[in-house]
Amino acid sequence: MASSEPLPVEFDELLAAEFNYIAQTAIQANEDRARVSSFYLIAVGSLVAAMFGTQYIDPKLFSTDVNLMFGGLFALLTLLGTSTVLQLARLRAAWYESALAMNQLKDYMMSENQHLTKAFRWKTGTLPPKFKKGSVSYYQAVEVALISGLILGASVFFLQRAFFPIGFWPWLVSAVAGLVTIFVQLTVYEQTLK
Repeated sequence: MASSEPLPVEFDELLAAEFNYIAQTAIQANEDRARVSSFYLIAVGSLVAAMFGTQYIDPKLFSTDVNLMFGGLFALLTLLGTSTVLQLARLRAAWYESALAMNQLKDYMMSENQHLTKAFRWKTGTLPPKFKKGSVSYYQAVEVALISGLILGASVFFLQRAFFPIGFWPWLVSAVAGLVTIFVQLTVYEQTLK
């Protein structure tokens, strides 16, 4: 219930400071999300550049050991991709918690002053869900999952190339491994946010 007494000035300053702190945590979560996905893309790009550089130096260099090495490195990058997807989910959850905290403060302010209800577009009831397919965070997770799928497909391909002649089945196994990776990583992202 709204009280007829005005709140002390210190109380208003406390609310403003808390709101600013919460806003900063939301901004930080968004900035960290960009850094996390950029780091993954740079790591993948560096390895792919190294691979192509090795191939152009001496195409016959792809011995069993080199195939195993690339297969292992690509598998490691896939694990890094899974970690990146989990970080993106956690950062989306952190942003969501910050938005909830901001809305809790706004709800309190609106209960104290009914004129404020027209001032705020985002309220607790209009906050987007934690898991939202149309969010930037989801698109970043899709990007990482697609690259991870491609990378794991390459890993499986190199591991098979180390021991078997390349034909239709190794390509199919590599493609299926990549598609399964994409599906699993996006499912992990979704389940982490639900």
